[in-house]
Amino acid sequence: MHRVTFIPGDGTGPEVAWAMRRCVEATGVEIEWEEQHAGLDVMEEKGTPLPPEVLESIRRNRVAIKGPITTPVGSGFRSVNVALRKELDLYACLRPCKYYPGVRSHYDNVDLVIVRENTEDLYAGIEFERGTPECAEVTEIIERLGGKRVWPGSSLSLKPISEFATERIVRFAFEYAVAHGRRKVTAVHKANIMKFTDGLFLEVARAVAKNYANIEFEDRIVDNMCMQLVQKPELYDVLVLPNLYGDILSDLACGLVGGLGVAPGANLGEGLAVFEPTHGSAPKYAGQNKVNPIATILSGMLMLDHLGEDKAARKLENAVAAVIREGRDVTYDMKPQREDPTAVGTSEVADAIVRALQA
Repeated sequence: MHRVTFIPGDGTGPEVAWAMRRCVEATGVEIEWEEQHAGLDVMEEKGTPLPPEVLESIRRNRVAIKGPITTPVGSGFRSVNVALRKELDLYACLRPCKYYPGVRSHYDNVDLVIVRENTEDLYAGIEFERGTPECAEVTEIIERLGGKRVWPGSSLSLKPISEFATERIVRFAFEYAVAHGRRKVTAVHKANIMKFTDGLFLEVARAVAKNYANIEFEDRIVDNMCMQLVQKPELYDVLVLPNLYGDILSDLACGLVGGLGVAPGANLGEGLAVFEPTHGSAPKYAGQNKVNPIATILSGMLMLDHLGEDKAARKLENAVAAVIREGRDVTYDMKPQREDPTAVGTSEVADAIVRALQA
């Protein structure tokens, strides 16, 4: 019996989250779900979209899975997802991007895993607004110590890259490759220009790679990596990247395999894991039984894998693949024509996957 924190989310989150839950339960794995709520729906009552009891539940159960959550506009709260990662030190963002036959795509040979560092880089949130005394002070220090001119009226962001955070994310990528039978890890950077930040990332990645002689290692400059993925994605396997590049390339890789509707995700730390689809909450479609639940269901597959339920994870993935391949019980975004009247709804996709699991 596994105990898992279940966060339905808001917008279309509850629809895809409950579809996932039905499919995970249909694998036969026994899970005790502890339901918690976060997002816009609890903002008015709790005064925050991320109540303390949600974090307490995740820390207690060690594993959580959530539907998409909308970031409140004008609340001063940057993002529930970002807050979860920071509060729980979920330093590794894992985004597998795999082609399943039947998905509309220009590619049929993609099986990539994006490993993105979650805690630093330009997304660390160290910013200074133009016109503030703090920005003026930092500008003066940069010009005095760095000898670089900063144009008047500039806002500033700092890009910290540390040896500690780089070492643990690269080691995570290699350990993932070993555990999942992957052949190669590629470190992505811009060390030719940012010699002290990305240069450190590359230096540490090379040092870590020496401990994994059975896994091939290489590095690629980020702009070249984008071209490589579009031209010959089959040459790549596990990519490890700093935060910003990881965000951009994970969406690029999702585009290679059919889009965010089939893109699962996970955020992992030391002994903690939160699983979620990579897409947003799409509130305009809430309650319409319309959106694609497959990314969330595949996130459930990643959760099963994390829980050590390997056979159930493969069973669920095979059931999802069978439904996609048949192409009958899929949502409008997975039909050759988006106006196809035979498209089914969120719950009907789950019904089909449950049937495939029981066949």
